[in-house]
Amino acid sequence: MPNIKSASKRVLVSQKAAAKNKSARSLIKTNIKKFDAAATSGDRDAAGQSFKNAVKTLDRAATKGLIHKNKAARRKSAMAKKLNAV
Repeated sequence: MPNIKSASKRVLVSQKAAAKNKSARSLIKTNIKKFDAAATSGDRDAAGQSFKNAVKTLDRAATKGLIHKNKAARRKSAMAKKLNAV
């Protein structure tokens, strides 16, 4: 436990940021899984809609520095290939 007041404040701030980042990463994984499920079922409309949501989430995460921009681009490319195969 920190003895200095500013250090204890930093602990609270970092815990809040960690929770926010964990939630955002979880949302990315959830949206990608929803897209995969729609793509494997063969429903083109549902896959297209979930593709848009997943791309939006990935772009937001890359913009905020949660994931690297090339990682977001790689995942979007893989999903686009899968969508075109449906």
